[in-house]
Amino acid sequence: MYGLTRGMMTLIGAAIAGGLIWLATWIGPMESTGQYWAAMGCVAAAGLVMALSQLAGGWTKWGLPSASPNVFALAFLPALIVGGWILLAAQPEGGGVGRERVLDWSASLGLTGLVTDLTTLVGAIAFGLGLVFGLVFDTTGPRYRDDLRYPDDRRVADEPTTAERRRATTAEPDVVDAGREPVAVGAPDGRVERETPSAPQPVPEDRPRRRSFFRR
Repeated sequence: MYGLTRGMMTLIGAAIAGGLIWLATWIGPMESTGQYWAAMGCVAAAGLVMALSQLAGGWTKWGLPSASPNVFALAFLPALIVGGWILLAAQPEGGGVGRERVLDWSASLGLTGLVTDLTTLVGAIAFGLGLVFGLVFDTTGPRYRDDLRYPDDRRVADEPTTAERRRATTAEPDVVDAGREPVAVGAPDGRVERETPSAPQPVPEDRPRRRSFFRR
């Protein structure tokens, strides 16, 4: 059931992501800054939808959605800085002060060739940013009810008692030292031990009664 639900949610996410990418192609030739950012927003939303489709498929594990601050700080923020740098550099001419500053900083750092090469795949970078942002969210995992955990906890608590009971039933009886004579109860030396059990004696049979001379 879990695999079927996840497969269906992945298919739905891929269909929605494909529609967003198709919409980005209809926005225009991206000659203006507004059209450019609208198209990149659609592509980034497509990556976000693909990540959320896996989150929706994970709800079959009965886990609640949660956000990871560590993934946000260690993964998304660095990707946003690098990806945003490329997106700003790929803006159409006349895109504002941001584009000129990014190009100047790239030239100062000797990254002009790298930035220019990456701007040809600006759509993939926008898609990756949306995907990484979606990976910040996850499910908390399966939830267990207290009444379902109780039998296991009770079994764990009874394990020592069960083990002791098993050792008691399998233990060998105490063997009296062969060189030691049994002492009766109340011996003078103060030792108290069990007497050696005697063999069972046969029950005497009743003797036939002798008939009296005066009785018949």
